Amino acid sequence: MKKTGTVIPRKTIYRLSIYLRCLARLRENGIGTVSSEALAKAAGVKSTQLRKDLAYFGTFGTRGLGYDVAELSKKIADELGTSRLQPVILVGAGHLGLALLSYRGFGKEGFEIVAAFDADPRRHRDKKVGQPILGMNRVAEFVRQHGIKMSILTVPAAAAQEVANQLVAAGIMGILNFAPIALSVPEEVMVSNVNLAIELENLSYFIQE
Repeated sequence: MKKTGTVIPRKTIYRLSIYLRCLARLRENGIGTVSSEALAKAAGVKSTQLRKDLAYFGTFGTRGLGYDVAELSKKIADELGTSRLQPVILVGAGHLGLALLSYRGFGKEGFEIVAAFDADPRRHRDKKVGQPILGMNRVAEFVRQHGIKMSILTVPAAAAQEVANQLVAAGIMGILNFAPIALSVPEEVMVSNVNLAIELENLSYFIQE
């Protein structure tokens, strides 16, 4: 449990997700304990950084023995809120949205896309998905009925802010935004932006000769 009143840096939360995946690989390989040095190396950070990140949430590990892989995995998953399946909605059932709806790996990571919403839910789509695709007029009711707190946004940039406003008004507290636009949301709402073009530009810079 995190220390009362402590503000956890966003980069620390990001690294916790990386640690959790490293621990999952250790568990798959039947490894029961791991030293801070070995876990840090697997995560690509210094061991001092690892210990500092975990210290925000209490005391972990035994000196000389390291961390219990299963126990640390559970504690990090509890902190991240992924120890049980978190329901997520997706808005924008175009090509990218449909690809995300079809991805089966989210459940393994603790998330389940339970429904999609689109301005034109009835139009023909080449890809069939298991989740219902509903009209935007059903967002608020669905979010309230199912206690949804997170949404994936895959709409065009021109519609993104209006849709974000609708999601926030419905009670969404976290948005994973794929639209190439900076969203304006209340301070208590968290937005994570995924801009593939920017990421490719960064890669392009580093591979220049």
